[in-house]
Amino acid sequence: MKILRTPDERFEKLPGYDFAPHYTEVPDSEGGRLRIHFVDEGPRDADPILCLHGQPTWSYLYRKMIPVFTAAGHRVLAPDFAGFGRSDKPSQREDYSYARHVDWMSAWLESLGLEKLTLVCQDWGGLIGLRLVARHPDRFARVVAANTGLPDGTGIPEEAGPAMRKLYDSLPVVSVDELFEKFQAKDGPPGFFYWRKFCAETPELRISEIVAGAGGRGIPGELAAAYDAPFPDETYKAGARQFPSLVPIFPDDPAIPDNRKAWEILRSFEKPFLTAFSDGDPVTRGAEKRFQNEVPGARGQAHTTIRGAGHFLQEDKGEELASVVCDFIERTR
Repeated sequence: MKILRTPDERFEKLPGYDFAPHYTEVPDSEGGRLRIHFVDEGPRDADPILCLHGQPTWSYLYRKMIPVFTAAGHRVLAPDFAGFGRSDKPSQREDYSYARHVDWMSAWLESLGLEKLTLVCQDWGGLIGLRLVARHPDRFARVVAANTGLPDGTGIPEEAGPAMRKLYDSLPVVSVDELFEKFQAKDGPPGFFYWRKFCAETPELRISEIVAGAGGRGIPGELAAAYDAPFPDETYKAGARQFPSLVPIFPDDPAIPDNRKAWEILRSFEKPFLTAFSDGDPVTRGAEKRFQNEVPGARGQAHTTIRGAGHFLQEDKGEELASVVCDFIERTR
């Protein structure tokens, strides 16, 4: 596969993000290597917190939380998925699959020998991170799920697949403003259908506009530039475009069997599991209930709602979410 690498100067002097870069390489599944970037802060002998971002963000999303973690004496690692941040970016959309991302991050996890992990996952950070928990349950001490899920086709009959795909194919590509209105709509096609179509087909995918729109407000120019930094032009955005198309929303999606196997393991996961969803995210609203009901480690935990935050709650209420995580770790040592 052809690999793109964002020039280092794109990441100079980003506001609030002065963390030293760290890199390791993993097999790309085609005989080559992918360079994965990660932040690694705090004492090396402390039990680590693993922060996994979603689409289309990168480890910059955790910049407000990392200092809170390190001030509390924790080690914190925040990698960038392949295709995002300072990590290598396969150039073609077909280079990306759900299974490959799990394999790439599993190889990264194993290469660092990480254990006694507290996973903090949001958006795709949960879709990948919870698969890592299922694959390596002994490496994880606890989980914090925030605005995420692990879709496995539950409740969708197989015979509905053709009609769902026909509906999806018929939808227009809407504007960014219309996109977030679709998520709020109480009727009509699911908002995620429009989101998937938008990312795949819009002529220009403006990352900072998505972050701003998901929060329901604008963001300062310097923050917009930071979220856009990994993507000098459209050729770098294959991963950002492809990720929504990898979410298993149709009953015949190839990722569903593996996600169902992961759920089987999560249903026996008795280590502490906390949900910390925001009150302003129409994308994942209600998904916390499944974790609370089906994961044994979630029973009796002090599940919380982060008020006044949108989909990217790390951006909106990062310090508050970090404090929730620190308190959870202290309670469950």
